[in-house]
Amino acid sequence: MTASPPTRKSAMARLPPLNWLRAFEASARALSFTAAAQELNMTQSAVSQQIKSLESALGRLLFVRRVRGLELTDEGRGYLPTVQAAFAMLEEGTSVLTGRNDPDVLELHVNLSFALFWLSPRLGRFMDEFPWVQLNVETSIWAEEKPSASAAVEIVFGQGKWESRVGKRLTHDHIFPVCSPEVAARIHSVDDLLQQRLFDLPGTLQSWDSWLEAVPDKPQRPVPMIHRASTWAVSLAWAQNGLGVALAHDTVAQDLIASGRLVRPLPFALPMKEAYFLIAPEGTRINAAALAFKGWLLREMGPSTEA
Repeated sequence: MTASPPTRKSAMARLPPLNWLRAFEASARALSFTAAAQELNMTQSAVSQQIKSLESALGRLLFVRRVRGLELTDEGRGYLPTVQAAFAMLEEGTSVLTGRNDPDVLELHVNLSFALFWLSPRLGRFMDEFPWVQLNVETSIWAEEKPSASAAVEIVFGQGKWESRVGKRLTHDHIFPVCSPEVAARIHSVDDLLQQRLFDLPGTLQSWDSWLEAVPDKPQRPVPMIHRASTWAVSLAWAQNGLGVALAHDTVAQDLIASGRLVRPLPFALPMKEAYFLIAPEGTRINAAALAFKGWLLREMGPSTEA
């Protein structure tokens, strides 16, 4: 006798509980049960127990437990994109169902430095062109720090590689030193620059070492101590206040240079490996406000988005 196909109920019963999957996704991002517990408002032991239950149900280890933290197994790394994509789909569908996808509301998640240095000086033009759009803007520094599941449009900084998300590259920047006009007056060579305080960010692919290695005028002086800030909003403020020289790039520095608040003391610039990316749904999944902003942004960014 031919076996009957599995019913929908029996198929659903094979899926792990969503709270187990949420504990796995949060733990995999943080590589820490403690950090996941804080995010999910649970105890560390409860998260650990849910992960054990999930691993038992799947018959696979998802994490290697180490003294200083967690490491994903090959199975865990392979499973994570599927879980993240499923949650993203659920979040999007729930947003539409509960009215978060109001056609007049733009839910925008944007990199903090991009918001301050590029978007804010130009935002008036968008508001004038689309006065019916209500803005709800949240900011973060790194792509992993997504503060809200409701964002319809995101502008993030990185290499364009995010699990289950595809981004459109917006910028093709270069990195270069910037400082106040007063500090620039003391800098005529790379060796002069190395006599100043230097500012940079942790976590970026290219640093002062990258720029100094590539600059044609090789320095004779040793590289001084590098002071670091978590965002260009801070390091460029230090530079504007005459505290030293910051490493910057076109998107964050162009308006400050045009206004004279910052100058480039030396001309050499290094092509930047990272960029700003636009992440937005396509077709019917994008609401009217997000569609208006996406089109306006691409026009404002100009030819760089076509490269």
